[in-house]
Amino acid sequence: MSTSGGTRAIVAALGANLGIAVSKFVAFLVTGSASMLAESVHSVADSGNQALLLVGNRVARREATQTHPFGYGRIRYFYAFVVALVIFSLGSLFALYEGVQKLRHPHDLDTPIVAVVVLVVAMGLEGYSFRTAVVESNAVRGGASWPAFIRRAKAPELPVVLLEDFGALLGLLLALLGVGLSWLTGAPAWDGIGTLGIGILLGLIAVVLIVETKSLLIGEGANPDAEAAIRAALVAGQVDRLIHLRTLHIGPEELLVAAKISFAGTPTLPEVAAEIDAAERRIRVAVPAAEMIYLEPDLYRAELAGQLTPESRGAGDA
Repeated sequence: MSTSGGTRAIVAALGANLGIAVSKFVAFLVTGSASMLAESVHSVADSGNQALLLVGNRVARREATQTHPFGYGRIRYFYAFVVALVIFSLGSLFALYEGVQKLRHPHDLDTPIVAVVVLVVAMGLEGYSFRTAVVESNAVRGGASWPAFIRRAKAPELPVVLLEDFGALLGLLLALLGVGLSWLTGAPAWDGIGTLGIGILLGLIAVVLIVETKSLLIGEGANPDAEAAIRAALVAGQVDRLIHLRTLHIGPEELLVAAKISFAGTPTLPEVAAEIDAAERRIRVAVPAAEMIYLEPDLYRAELAGQLTPESRGAGDA
């Protein structure tokens, strides 16, 4: 994902959510709808989340230091994880609490038409934000399905904004159903049921984001296509075998590559150094994100081949 593409999606979502939050809160004050209050808090939380993602992007651009020699790229994963926690705590739990309170202490809505109009307008604004996130995601997801893109994306911003906006649209629909049914039937319990639905929806989205960002925080390797490209780029020239390979994303667009390789014949030390430099150039051409590459020359020993894991064996190991 390009950083600029992710930033455009975040800014679009932030602008939409700030406007929506104000209109929803005004509608809550007029109508007393629990669904509107839950949606107001949801939009405020989303606005804060987008601000956190922008802060993460800014901090990640710091230069590497002695304390953090690989830079600050992975801090974007930390901020995405905080966003997931905010969705769960401030969005989901608050909506569930309000839904229960509405069911326990139901009261009729005042001027429900105001809530309906605000929700319809909010759906239009959220639709614009969601469309922006979809367009930016389509530019980088290739042929992957949407679930696969969310699972495999190394840059967290677009998946976060996508799920936030998708959840916001569904939440608005649930709020509209809750308010509309309460208005049509005269039963305020529908407003509480809609609010509970919003809480459950936000909880599910938060769990997905927590699981995915936790995996990124722990450390993920290159995706299968990138790893295959690295393997293919390594075995060329006098490099006749890939003995061992490990990759790690030290940031969404920064990949660390460490490998042991063996050489055909008995090259001299200058030849080994030249072959390693050539292999690094091939890797960077094949996978531009591979910014840090450490290649170690070694002798391939057949008796140790069985100790290598399947993931560590390259095409040259056959």
